[in-house]
Amino acid sequence: MIITGGPVITNDPENPFIENGAVRIEGDQIVAIGPAADLPASPGEETVDVAGRVIMPGLINAHTHAYSHYARGLAPSEQGSTFTGVLEKMWWKLDRLLETEDVELNTSTTFLESIRAGVTTVIDHHSSPHAVPGSLAAQAKAARELGIRASLCYETSDRDGAEILDQQIEENIAFMMEANDGSQDLIHGLFGIHASFTVSQQTLERCAAAVRDAGVPGGFHVHTAEGPEDEPHCEGLTRQRIVQRFADFGMLGPESILVHCVHINEAEMDLIKDTDTSVVTNPHSNMGNAVGLTKVTEQLRKGIRVGLGTDAYLADMFQSASVVKIAQSHRLQDPTVGFGEAATLLFQNNPAIAGKFWSKPVGVLKPGAYADLITVWYVPQTPMTGANTVGHILFGMSGAMTNDTMVAGRWVMRDRKIQTVDEHRILARSRERAPRVWAQM
Repeated sequence: MIITGGPVITNDPENPFIENGAVRIEGDQIVAIGPAADLPASPGEETVDVAGRVIMPGLINAHTHAYSHYARGLAPSEQGSTFTGVLEKMWWKLDRLLETEDVELNTSTTFLESIRAGVTTVIDHHSSPHAVPGSLAAQAKAARELGIRASLCYETSDRDGAEILDQQIEENIAFMMEANDGSQDLIHGLFGIHASFTVSQQTLERCAAAVRDAGVPGGFHVHTAEGPEDEPHCEGLTRQRIVQRFADFGMLGPESILVHCVHINEAEMDLIKDTDTSVVTNPHSNMGNAVGLTKVTEQLRKGIRVGLGTDAYLADMFQSASVVKIAQSHRLQDPTVGFGEAATLLFQNNPAIAGKFWSKPVGVLKPGAYADLITVWYVPQTPMTGANTVGHILFGMSGAMTNDTMVAGRWVMRDRKIQTVDEHRILARSRERAPRVWAQM
């Protein structure tokens, strides 16, 4: 297949922009890319003319929570006025009400929305305490049916008792052993932990030992110093900071993700850098929960690999990247910062984070990379070149402009129509199921 007929943003520094480009795909990967004049279609080769739309890499959401999708439109009877209060009165009530069908439905609706917004890879962090066994398999089923790339984990914590804790550890390990055995092209597993303040020393040791004993490849995915309560809790419990606590259990490293890192200090930043661990910031969520903002500028200057997620606030990574710029400028009261940071998070670090989980590059259009791409209905009113594509992306594009989405060489959306599942049936069933949860909130 050859896709042609529009400008190509490659995210490849060696060949960043092609004014009138073409992308040749064989199987699940890109085999050639260049000016359309240099890549004519071969006899009998399928040709897709995008009619002037921008061809670009599919976007990557480095942290979200599909389980939370029933919350849209929900007005809970109580609202928390602190971060812990929000968890207790909203999210920890909602996740306990989910059944296995809800897990699959929420994953399907989240990933449907992601595909529509031009997202081809999602790194999810799941919770359903009364439907733990098989929950990650249900998520994986939804992802495979839709055709989206996904890294999944279960957020282990002590908050629901010993029996459920056992199930959570077992669910993570069993799923990682299946998903990370080299046979899964779309699905990957991490070991999920909720946060430092919801796990004991004994639980962390059990999690670390489970991964070690299973000999399973993969890292940890854990909320870190999100709210102001997290670090004082850790210091009171262990007399050390959170990142050091995780390091002592061997949980840091190139495949591990520390989410938020709003309240970490300089020493913790240095430890993250020294262990080549990733951080993922979620500016919409941090501002919405009034917990502060990740020190993105400072962490990048230290050489930390900071990525970008949505924490389930939205699916549109274009919007999330735009808000990174605004949030960091506001935090530092400096209008000159944030632009480069947003580009680095979305176009360099998210592909670098996700690239550790799959055998071929993601988030870039170049020979040898997965054929994960989107076309965007964007007609610039000013010149677009290799030197200014980031400005057009951050301030001109949105997820709603996505016309087509391809994952691993397979169209999952064409002309805004989902190709792989009956989305209307899924959405209708979600509307039927959600009121059962709402009634108990």
